[in-house]
Amino acid sequence: MTPTSAGRNPYGFLAELPAPQRGSMGGGQDLSPQLGWSGQPANVQSYVVTMYDPDAPIPSGFWHWAVFNIPGDTTELPSGAGAASSTSLPAGSVQLPNGLRMAHYLGPAPPPGPPHRYSIAVLALDVPTLDQVTPDSTPAVLSFTTLGHILGYGLLVPIATPWS
Repeated sequence: MTPTSAGRNPYGFLAELPAPQRGSMGGGQDLSPQLGWSGQPANVQSYVVTMYDPDAPIPSGFWHWAVFNIPGDTTELPSGAGAASSTSLPAGSVQLPNGLRMAHYLGPAPPPGPPHRYSIAVLALDVPTLDQVTPDSTPAVLSFTTLGHILGYGLLVPIATPWS
């Protein structure tokens, strides 16, 4: 699969995350990025989208966003779809609590130090829903539950430098 995000390097590797997608704690707007994908397997039944910071200064990293049960005919999430009361997510999609236990997109605001990488993954699944995952599950539980159901995936890895 090939993911894209408007206004950035089409490969998404080491491109700076734009200010609107950064966290409000660091001067951003906590606005989820526009994401689109193509080249997915023909038998996709649903998608999962996650954003994870492996460079967070805690042993488990930090989950910024997790959405599951995205219908299989979806090929794009508009910017802002990760808002707490979003009406832009496709019907049936579920946002999980992020690392601060809020069920919405939380933009990066890395602490002083080196830039952080953010893995934005789109997973194509062979099941229409992940019924074992509840709306209060963690993104880690979601990731574990996808094992054995992933048909393909796309990955963007933008960075964010600390706010001064």
